[in-house]
This record gives sequence, structure tokens and C-alpha cells, in this order.
Amino acid sequence: MANKYEMIVVLNPSIGEEALNALSDAVKAKVEEGATIETMDVIGAKKLAFEIEDQKVGYYLQFTFSAESTFPKEIERKLKITENVMRYLVVRVGE
Repeated sequence: MANKYEMIVVLNPSIGEEALNALSDAVKAKVEEGATIETMDVIGAKKLAFEIEDQKVGYYLQFTFSAESTFPKEIERKLKITENVMRYLVVRVGE
């Protein structure tokens, strides 16, 4: 049975707009490999509460998707090794 999840991904904005678009598409493709995306919102550049990797601004993506319970660990593993992904958070949406 598929569960519903929300995910926020913070990308490094210093790589440039063209590279950000390519990285956003790559993250979306990784999610689509094992989940059904319900919504994907590009929030864009926002000031961070604290510096991450000497960056004061992060580029935010927000996903809502349905997937099996094993998928969040897999997407976290993939995001962890993806260059220019500064932070991510996947949470299950309650019933």
C-alpha cells in the first residue's frame, strides 16, 4: 500500500540558473523512479536561517508524492550523494 509523503529539497543556488533547472529535473526524475508525484512546487531562492556550505541562500523544491514505505530511504540515499543538494527532508503525511 502506498503512503503519502512530503519532501523539501534545498539546492545550492551558486551553480547558476541553467544548472539549477537541470538539477531540479534530475531530482524530479529520481522521485519518479519509485513514486507517483502529486505536486512539485519550485519555491525558489530563500534566505537560510543559518549558513550551509558558506551559502546564505538556498533554492527550494517541494514535492508531494505517493510511494511504498521503502522509497523514502532510497530517495534520501540518492539525494545524499547528489552534488549541490545542500539539505533534504522527507516526512510521511498523517492519515
